[in-house]
Amino acid sequence: MEQIKHIFKKEFKTYFISPIAYIVISIFLLIIGWLFFSTFFLNRQANMSRFFSMLPITFSFVIPAITMRLFSEEINVGTYEILLTLPVTFRDIIVGKFLASVAFVGIMLAPTLVYAISITFIGNLDWGPVIGGYLGALLLGAGYCAIGLLTSSITRNQVVAFIIGMTVCFFLTLLTDFMLYFLPDTFVEFFQHLSANYHFRNIAKGVVDSRDILYFASLSFIALYVANLVMQEKK
Repeated sequence: MEQIKHIFKKEFKTYFISPIAYIVISIFLLIIGWLFFSTFFLNRQANMSRFFSMLPITFSFVIPAITMRLFSEEINVGTYEILLTLPVTFRDIIVGKFLASVAFVGIMLAPTLVYAISITFIGNLDWGPVIGGYLGALLLGAGYCAIGLLTSSITRNQVVAFIIGMTVCFFLTLLTDFMLYFLPDTFVEFFQHLSANYHFRNIAKGVVDSRDILYFASLSFIALYVANLVMQEKK
């Protein structure tokens, strides 16, 4: 745990040394804020359902931008070899980088709590779905961070890592009822349970189901496990 803590601190500080972190957070807040409040007063409902419905598609391109450098940059500039000389394992490196990216997603989401507080001044906000929505957002962010870390371990090119990660995240997001409408009924339930958006929406309703939590835990574990295998092969 001590090695993981050191990797976590190093990676988390690295985010805020570069201006990319501030650019990504600013773009995220501007896009999600504009999309939310542009239709909020038209709906005449004191809830954040619109905000949470837009998170999966927004995360699909924001989180790969956060994670694309985790391994690609170190492999490209040669600092990864130096990291391997330290008394750390691949598991320590991967878990430390993963936790740092999830913490960054939490920091990115924190300012949006102002939206919920603002709504309480103009209506009666039901905090159950709000708490469930933010819990689901962290779980969704963790799953997408694991995917981004995996794609970053595959290539030394950050742009390629971003494109692959974004493609996978978009696929898991768009695999919803709209896409499944064109599939036979026998396949609908199977593919529906593969959709990250489907499980996120369940939690965002304020209903915390162990199956939804297990989905995101499994998604994160599988992506991190494959990333570990990829890095072992590179060694």
